[in-house]
Amino acid sequence: MTVLFWCCFGIIIYTYIGYAVLLFILTRFKKSVQSEVNAVELPTVTFLVAAYNEEKDIITKIINSLAFDYPKDKITYFFVTDGSDDRTPELIDNYAIPADTNLQLFHHPERRGKIAAVNRIMPLVDSDITIYSDANTYVNPEAIQHIVRHYQHSKVGAVAGEKRIEQNQREDASSAGEGIYWKYESALKKWDSQLNSVVGAAGELFSIRTKLYEEPPQDSIVEDFYMTMRIAAKGYRVAYEPEAYAMETASASVSEELKRKIRIAAGGFQSIARLTDLLNPFRYGLLTFQYVSHRVLRWTLAPLSLIVLFFCSLYLSVEHGSWYRIFFILQVVFYGLAFIGYLLEHRKIKTKIFFVPYYFCVMNYAVIRGFFRYLSGRQSVVWERAKRA
Repeated sequence: MTVLFWCCFGIIIYTYIGYAVLLFILTRFKKSVQSEVNAVELPTVTFLVAAYNEEKDIITKIINSLAFDYPKDKITYFFVTDGSDDRTPELIDNYAIPADTNLQLFHHPERRGKIAAVNRIMPLVDSDITIYSDANTYVNPEAIQHIVRHYQHSKVGAVAGEKRIEQNQREDASSAGEGIYWKYESALKKWDSQLNSVVGAAGELFSIRTKLYEEPPQDSIVEDFYMTMRIAAKGYRVAYEPEAYAMETASASVSEELKRKIRIAAGGFQSIARLTDLLNPFRYGLLTFQYVSHRVLRWTLAPLSLIVLFFCSLYLSVEHGSWYRIFFILQVVFYGLAFIGYLLEHRKIKTKIFFVPYYFCVMNYAVIRGFFRYLSGRQSVVWERAKRA
């Protein structure tokens, strides 16, 4: 029991704290290379937005997209609205597009999921770089300039932008927890990129060399992660660019965020099953180390270890007392704070002492739910969109 306790304790500490500390230390010894934009040789870019029933946000997205600081003759806009049965296609089609702008609408009435829509359109993309973005996000005007500079390095195959959560006076559990989580995740991505390669990109904003596009299976749940990891598996780096960011509001509630997390977790297990070759350190070396440390442990052993550790420490506190009893009490306090966070979920409380433990527990609960959903095959490739604040 003592061995099991320390194994679980080690997995948890390494997954959520140790790997970040190790990355930070390792990157201090590695020189970072910054690239400046070469205005003479700017690559051609296709900015692709897959939108489903986004009539409330689509005009804002078009206005935001057309404001990019990038030469008009080097950027094409593709808006794909497959399956939308609201006014989204109509609003795009009727928008007054400037004469010097190449914006195209693609619509198919059947809804088969985001990746099916993207796969259908990608053969039409002939630009050097393809940038993907969600319809409900704001992208900063300088984003494309910051993204394309990385492609001056021939071994960069993809670039991940930064996801940011809009913070306001509404400091409830969802906005507080999600905001802190993405700051933590952004720091890991920054250090991952400095060490070697980002381990997967967020769909809100990422890009690839178009020639490296490998059509994901039509039932892919987290296609953005799968696409970028396949590019990394080919020997290319996935770079990280924090100055290219996509801003969105937090989920309307933790229960709404839970929908997303369960789906992502199910997609994580699906991706692990399909990317088994990346678990071979003799072939992929440093990438395998990053992949297991940053993703695989978080989606597999870490949530299970939290449960096992709790009962191990309970047993050992009775059998051996002393330190194990203190550690068990600390866990009870932590989960107690999480429960208070649950009770106060919709209160405007500035302190995050309750909301962070609550969000942490929800994330790990979502992984367990996602595992069983993946096993059951009940996770649809079609998004069940979470409501935003």
